[in-house]
Amino acid sequence: MEAKEQDVSLGANKFPERQPLGIAAQSQDEPKDYQEPPPAPLFEFSELTSWSFYRAGIAEFIATFLFLYITVLTVMGVVRESSKCKTVGIQGIAWAFGGMIFALVYCTAGISGGHINPAVTFGLFLARKLSLPRAIFYMVMQVLGAICGAGVVKGFEGKKRFGDLNGGANFVAPGYTKGDGLGAEIVGTFILVYTVFSATDAKRSARDSHVPILAPLPIGFAVFLVHLATIPITGTGINPARSLGAAIVFNKKIGWNDHWIFWVGPFIGAGLAALYHQVVIRAIPFKSK
Repeated sequence: MEAKEQDVSLGANKFPERQPLGIAAQSQDEPKDYQEPPPAPLFEFSELTSWSFYRAGIAEFIATFLFLYITVLTVMGVVRESSKCKTVGIQGIAWAFGGMIFALVYCTAGISGGHINPAVTFGLFLARKLSLPRAIFYMVMQVLGAICGAGVVKGFEGKKRFGDLNGGANFVAPGYTKGDGLGAEIVGTFILVYTVFSATDAKRSARDSHVPILAPLPIGFAVFLVHLATIPITGTGINPARSLGAAIVFNKKIGWNDHWIFWVGPFIGAGLAALYHQVVIRAIPFKSK
């Protein structure tokens, strides 16, 4: 019975995410005490023999698939109309991205940590929240899920219409430079990953009882706000899997010309957020109430 209770407490996961992106990190039922969690080992090859490792990868695949399916379909619906007044408009696109992240992080936080974004995975890896094999596996499954999600949308829209509407691919809009696009991606991803770290910080939860337990809400809201600001510049990437999945299925020159921006920018932004978190946020002394 004791072993069974332990299995439940870990979410049936022998190798749980050290800093899950959901309610597990901020339970009001836990005592307001704090111990610094040990960093994840760089290599944890024993994970490869655990079903929980592959279950987490499947969760990342399904979540990214659903994310691309809903968001790219929303983009298609806006672009196909002659007037945005006839559609949900840019605000609707931003809500689709932010709302799906909120829902999917909530659903997958207890299984995989709810990353759904290679940049988030990269930032958490730099902060030693997960091992290298798990980080690589997550990124691969996220990219595959994104490709499948964009592929289903192309099947609905048809090859010609999907191509004419740019397939939801990210590129730097006319009137902006590549530097503008890169900067927008760096800052946007920094905001997202910084929010992830702040919303799931167990030290802050233990110190400040007023911190909400629903971490997916601020994360989804951060995605929404970044999209409102940067859709006119790059279409808003801040997620390399989302950008690559759409680019592969769209597969036209405009989708590849600036594609490097949607990997370099998010990874730099995630790295800066991880550095800021480790140097500034984690350095704040803990005072139990």
